[in-house]
Amino acid sequence: MSFIYFYLLILINPLLGQWNRFFVKLAATEEGQKMGLKPTHAYIPIYNYYLVFKLTNGKPFWTLLLLFPGVHLVMMMVANLSLIRRFGKFSLVETLQGIFFPFYLNYQMASDEKCLPVKDTNWNNAKELEARKWGDHLVLFLCLPVLGHALQFLFSLISKAKVGSKTGVKEWGDSLVFALVAATVIRSYVFEPFQIPTGSMEKTMLVGDFLFVNKLAYGPKVPVTPLSYPLVHNNVPWINIPSYLTIEKGSYFRLPGFGKIKPYDIVVFNYPSGDTAVYDPRIPNGLMGHDYHGLINQEATWQFRIKNNLYGKGVNASDSLKFIDFMKNIESWRTLARTNLSNGLFPIYSQEYAEGMNHGGLIYRPVDKRENYIKRCIGTPGDVIKIENATVYRNGKPAKIFDNMAFKWDVSKASTTLTSQEMMDNFGLENAPDGSRMDFEEGDSASPYVLNITPIEKQQIQEAYPTAKFEVHIDRPSYARAKRIPSPEELIENLDYFPKDFYVNNTMTDFQKFVVPKKGVTVNLTSQNIPWYRRIISAYEGHALEERKDGIYIDGVKRDKYTFAMNYYWMMGDNRYNSADSRVWGFVPEDHIVGRASLVWLSNSPYKGIRVERIFKNVSQEGSFSALQWIGFALGIVLLVLVFKYLV
Repeated sequence: MSFIYFYLLILINPLLGQWNRFFVKLAATEEGQKMGLKPTHAYIPIYNYYLVFKLTNGKPFWTLLLLFPGVHLVMMMVANLSLIRRFGKFSLVETLQGIFFPFYLNYQMASDEKCLPVKDTNWNNAKELEARKWGDHLVLFLCLPVLGHALQFLFSLISKAKVGSKTGVKEWGDSLVFALVAATVIRSYVFEPFQIPTGSMEKTMLVGDFLFVNKLAYGPKVPVTPLSYPLVHNNVPWINIPSYLTIEKGSYFRLPGFGKIKPYDIVVFNYPSGDTAVYDPRIPNGLMGHDYHGLINQEATWQFRIKNNLYGKGVNASDSLKFIDFMKNIESWRTLARTNLSNGLFPIYSQEYAEGMNHGGLIYRPVDKRENYIKRCIGTPGDVIKIENATVYRNGKPAKIFDNMAFKWDVSKASTTLTSQEMMDNFGLENAPDGSRMDFEEGDSASPYVLNITPIEKQQIQEAYPTAKFEVHIDRPSYARAKRIPSPEELIENLDYFPKDFYVNNTMTDFQKFVVPKKGVTVNLTSQNIPWYRRIISAYEGHALEERKDGIYIDGVKRDKYTFAMNYYWMMGDNRYNSADSRVWGFVPEDHIVGRASLVWLSNSPYKGIRVERIFKNVSQEGSFSALQWIGFALGIVLLVLVFKYLV
């Protein structure tokens, strides 16, 4: 349901709640008389909420919070609850009605001539405390189920309640309501905490870095699904349930920001291929990998191989014909893969499948609830990108290389002798115990050493071992660059990389030249270039796409041109050989952009502990904060504290 309906609900709520009749009673109070309160004021949008907040709890500027999607419904509930409590309704049942459906209770109160405004609670009066006890417990429970009461109980053991002060439950309930409101506003529109989960940005960003994402840099997105719990992204930990509701949904809209994405910015964005995911409750974040569309291709290929006895054997001429038949009927194999995954079956090649286990099926996520990824922006709208022999070219020139980027090099064993211990001790290379980071690999005697190192580390090693011969490491040779005819197996391997098409040969180290799509630009559509735009047209811009023998149809109409509705970006990890990035899943639409990575506030290595040298590292400038930046950051925090201290 669109935002507009929920804002309409907020506007008509005073009419449904008969606030005009309450205003008659409030006008008789001393404060109401001073304000010149009239029943007609209940019909003035926004001003009516201002008056309710002022007359019930003395915080008229809470009205501003009605503007923020997600927060707006909470503040409407707060206004309704505050109003009925101004008239002495504190019980558990009355509190429930005031929060979720106050209109019948309001009718009863408005019709009751004896129902008049009451004075503030006398916290020394046991009878008044008992009357509101369970209502206050309910508010605290709704703010933070179970944990809120546990925290309140623990703090009550180490502190003494002052005579005549609010109860601990009331204090905690009030504090948590507005802590959550503040967290929602700050997290949605100012900055959001983010933890680096994988090594795709090593060695610029390290696994275990905790950083702030600046949403004001490019303009904060208005949440598409604002009804969500503010402290988690898309899944409630431990119980593995969605942290959001989809009854209210908006469309993409971005507020003004301080700038636009520039080439080489480090950007956080919602994972473009994360519209669908496989739910596996055994895994901490509940997902079996993130790339559902890659899993479909993988599963389709393995189903074909196993059912045609092509698993773990050489391919002869007869088998090649089977691969060609697979390519012609790929959609039927993909349909089988989708059906199996949606029915809870694990991939056919997995141990779980062999044991007959089932997972939790598929989950579908709106844009703002897809996984957060962090990469460096290599291509902005309109840029021409090409990768050749592991070198990225942007607009015909080699892309900028930063000091902490990691590249793989093969070092011939005939040219020098290297040891793992020397590399670790003398040059700071690391091999993670779990294999997530491997800076030095030795292999067998016939294989070269493989070093995953930065340009600075490469220079240091070359100086220490002058005879060492370095060659660019190539995982999978490009048959297109070698200008040779591919085998059917190689054509199928093309499904591993964007645009995941049999006849587009891209690899991690060689990528065909392409233009990053730009809003308003029109391109000619052909059978050769449509693979690059399939997902843009169908998934990101919401059109029905069909590729027929007689041409390309969009929304049922034959088209030979297409105009992009959004800007797109090309994102790559600084750990170039160990990054699932745009080379795998393609372009990042502008409506997926979250913000710019700004400040590392803590860094904790999974196997080395706290990295003191990375604390307060300025990500965007790859250095320390300047004095001016520190002053700006401190003033911003102080301003936020003062604003919310006043609001609360």
